[in-house]
Amino acid sequence: MACRAGCCCTGIGALNEDNARFLMLALLIIIYLLCGAAVFSALEHPKEKLAKDRWAQRIEQFTHKYNLSPDELKNFLRNYEEASVAGIRVDATRPRWDFAGAFYFVGTVVSTIGFGMTTPVTIAGKIFLIFYGLIGCAATILFFNLFLERVITVIAFVLKFCHERRERSKAGPPQNCRRPSTDSRGRRTDSLAGWKPSVYCVMLILGVAAIVVSCCASAMYSAAEGWDYLDALYFCFVAFSTIGFGDMVSNQREMYTAQAAYRVGNFLFILTGVCCIYSLFNVISIVIKQVLNWLLRRLVTPCRCPGRGNRHPRRNVVAPGHMRTRRDNSIETDAVNDSEADGRRMSGEMISMKDFLAANKVNLAIMQKQLSEMANGHPRPLGSSSRHNEFSGGVGALGIMNNRLAETSVDR
Repeated sequence: MACRAGCCCTGIGALNEDNARFLMLALLIIIYLLCGAAVFSALEHPKEKLAKDRWAQRIEQFTHKYNLSPDELKNFLRNYEEASVAGIRVDATRPRWDFAGAFYFVGTVVSTIGFGMTTPVTIAGKIFLIFYGLIGCAATILFFNLFLERVITVIAFVLKFCHERRERSKAGPPQNCRRPSTDSRGRRTDSLAGWKPSVYCVMLILGVAAIVVSCCASAMYSAAEGWDYLDALYFCFVAFSTIGFGDMVSNQREMYTAQAAYRVGNFLFILTGVCCIYSLFNVISIVIKQVLNWLLRRLVTPCRCPGRGNRHPRRNVVAPGHMRTRRDNSIETDAVNDSEADGRRMSGEMISMKDFLAANKVNLAIMQKQLSEMANGHPRPLGSSSRHNEFSGGVGALGIMNNRLAETSVDR
C-alpha cells in the first residue's frame, strides 16, 4: 500500500505516550473491576441470599410468638437502626463522643480510613467536618509522602552499603599489603556512585515490613478483641489500606484488660501499618507502570516509510524499545546528578520554557512541579534542554520515587 502524505504509519505509534498509558491503565482497571465483581458475586451472593431467607423466617416466627404485626416490628427495627447510627448498641460500648472517642474519630478522618461506626449527626458537626477533613487529609497525605521519601532513602542507603561491601569482597584484599592505587579507587568509586537499588528489592523489603506489622497487630487484636486470627488479619489490611469498611472496628468495647496499653498499641499499629501499606502501594504502582510501558512497546510498530526510519521520535511519543536511546542505570542515591554536559532534566528541576511552549501542554503535573520548585527556591534556568523518560514528571508519591530507584532513572 502506498504511503499517504509521506507516511503510512498511523495509529498507536503516533499517540502520545502519557495518553496511551492512561487509556491502557483505565481499560485494565475496568477489566480488573469486572473480574473482581464476578468473583465476589460468586463467593458472597449465595451467603447473602441465605441470610435474607433466615432473617425472614425469624421475623415471621417472632411476630407469631408475641402476636405482633409485621408493620409494628418493622417500625421498631427502624428506630433501632437510627439508634445504631448514633452509636447505641445492644451490648455495652464505649462512649463515642467523649474526648478519647472523638480523638479516635478524627484519626479515622484525617487518615482517610473512615470506618463509619461514628459519624456526626448535627448540622454544625457536618459542616465542621468538611473543613476539618479538607485540611487534615491534605496534611496527612503530605506526611505519608514525607514518610515514603525517608523510607526510600533509608532503604537505598542500606542496600547501597550492602552493595559496596559485596563489591569490596569480590575485589579481594590488596596484594602484597599495598594500598590500592588512586586509579583503582577512582574506578570503584565511579562504579558505586551510579548504583541504585532496584524497585523489586524495595518492594520486597516494604512487603516484608507490612506483613510483619500486620501479623503482630493481628496477634494483639485477636487477644484483645476476641477475633479469629484471620479476621484480625483481614481487619489489619482493611484498616491499613484505608479501605475502612467498618464491619470490624478495634477499641470499641467499654473495658479492656490493660486498656491504656491497648489503646497506645492500637494507635501505633494503625499509624505504622498505614505508612507501610501506603509506601508499598506506591512502589507497586511503579511496577504496574513498568508493565504498561512494556505493553506499549509490544503494541507499537516502528515506522518503515522511506526517509523516516532514522528520525528521532518526538518527545512523549510511544516508540519501540530498540528505537530508544538507553544508558546504564547509574544515578547516585544520595545526590541528584545535575551535570550540564548532557543537559538532562531531573525530577527536581523545572521544565524549560522552550519545551513548555513547544509541547503546548499546560497540565496539573507541570503546574504542581513549578509551584513546588518556586516554593523551594530552585527554579530551572530558561533555555536549558530537557530529557525525558517514562517515569519523569511525576507528582506526589511518584515524584518522590523518580530517579531514586534503578527502574525510574532518567538514564535508562
